[in-house]
Amino acid sequence: MSKIFKMVILGGPGSGKGTISTRIVRSFGLKHLSSGDMLRAQVLKETDLGVVAHTYMKAGKLVPDDLMVDLISSELACLNTSKWLLDGFPRTRPQAEALHKHEKGEDDVTGEPLVQREDDKVESVKKRLNLYAQNTGPLKAFYKGIGIFQDFHGTESNEIWPRIHKYLQDHLTPLSGPF
Repeated sequence: MSKIFKMVILGGPGSGKGTISTRIVRSFGLKHLSSGDMLRAQVLKETDLGVVAHTYMKAGKLVPDDLMVDLISSELACLNTSKWLLDGFPRTRPQAEALHKHEKGEDDVTGEPLVQREDDKVESVKKRLNLYAQNTGPLKAFYKGIGIFQDFHGTESNEIWPRIHKYLQDHLTPLSGPF
């Protein structure tokens, strides 16, 4: 049985995850799952999950692990034969552990107008960045501990992207060049 490539992209709010994700998807044909996009869709549809999630998002807090795991698990259940990229999930070690168990069987790119979402206000972003920093250490340690962590640093997407593209070429056949 061949293994299906699965990837998680980590980065703080506003770090360029969406831009890099779009490039990875375009270059390597992965299915892109953005937890933020999925949450906003749930909020717009006013689903039970969306109503609860919205209260956390408005306050600049992370949506609780159990809700996020349920949301992502249901999406991944439909992708059992597709290679995929998760953008914005996991954000905590418990989410990473749940994803790992699940997998073991247990803006400037689109050209669309920018809008300021409730969770993009300065106060909310500061809270989200602090929460991200608090949760990322144990999350990185988890992935490093199981030997599947790759770190890329830089200050601009165009600086980081060629390194990511080169790394992924060792694991996937590119559909296009890095740019």
